[in-house]
Amino acid sequence: MKTRVNTPEVEFPEDFYIPIPLDTNNITSLSPFLVPQDHLSDTGIFVIMTIFMSILFVGGTSINTLTIVCTLKFKKLRSHLNYILVNLAVANLLVSTVGCFTAFYAFLHRYFILGALMCKIEGFLSTMGGMVSLWSLAVVAVERYLVICKPVGSFTFRNTHALIGCAIPWIFALVASLPPLFGWSRYIPEGLQCSCGPDWYTVKNKYNNESYVIFLFVFCFGFPLSVIIFCYGQLLFAVKSAAKAQEGSASTQKAEREVTKMVVVMVLGFLVCWLPYAIYALWVVTHRGEIFDLRLATIPSCMSKASTIYNPIIYVLMNKQFRSCMIKLVFCGKNPFGDEDEASSQVTQVSTVSSSQVSPS
Repeated sequence: MKTRVNTPEVEFPEDFYIPIPLDTNNITSLSPFLVPQDHLSDTGIFVIMTIFMSILFVGGTSINTLTIVCTLKFKKLRSHLNYILVNLAVANLLVSTVGCFTAFYAFLHRYFILGALMCKIEGFLSTMGGMVSLWSLAVVAVERYLVICKPVGSFTFRNTHALIGCAIPWIFALVASLPPLFGWSRYIPEGLQCSCGPDWYTVKNKYNNESYVIFLFVFCFGFPLSVIIFCYGQLLFAVKSAAKAQEGSASTQKAEREVTKMVVVMVLGFLVCWLPYAIYALWVVTHRGEIFDLRLATIPSCMSKASTIYNPIIYVLMNKQFRSCMIKLVFCGKNPFGDEDEASSQVTQVSTVSSSQVSPS
């Protein structure tokens, strides 16, 4: 369904906004808290989204719970960097149990049946969890840059640094997600009106949505992305320099290729998660009155929620030690695929840079 943004003929309630056709005036009859939103899309799309959200809920909850339980059970996983990855798992778990499950239940009924208050709660918790996840990725990049590239000399990552690295994402996430609860923007149903997030649609009102969207773009996308690109860029430069100095070493060249692949995957994972949201929000803000397909507005929210699965795959399951411990936990202490612990403890050196240090660990 193609619609125009911010139709001026209709006065919208405080709790929601639907970019409806210009000839529709009975906004109350379309409330996403009262009636199925069948006027926005056909039933098949809602069925597909219900199935997709159920997969995210089950998959995201399972894999992130396993990450946390494994770290608690296996002492060898309690390294400083892994604390940050557990922090990431907690944030993902918040999004999967609250955001994905709520969206699943709403898509199942084809409207946000849980009401306006739950919409605000879901929007806040999902946004906060997403921001913690986002900033945790930036913290991981900074940690690897400091430890491996040594820009401040010899740096040892200690418990204090790990705690600070875990606290910073939550502080930044609160700074980003609390304002809509206090009048700077607001949390309302988005897309097909079955999940909630910041108000990207309305402008020139008391909520100052445009300034909030710009704030999110700069503080929660542009800045962390710059940090990630800079840190991993420096890391790649260090690894390639070390590999060039040891051109005759096959193990060194292999480690350089592995590090390059891992860095590319990490950056792409970040972009897949947040680039659609950033582009969509800016487009809506800067193209008032433009026609767009409302069903496409659901995609950015889905991509960000899908990070509850692919972030752990990139940062946890691609680590041999974590993967081995998870398999042992699932199979009651046995690994039917062979013991990878020994392999994971063998570090391939690239001069002073090792591939094990830059891969998830």
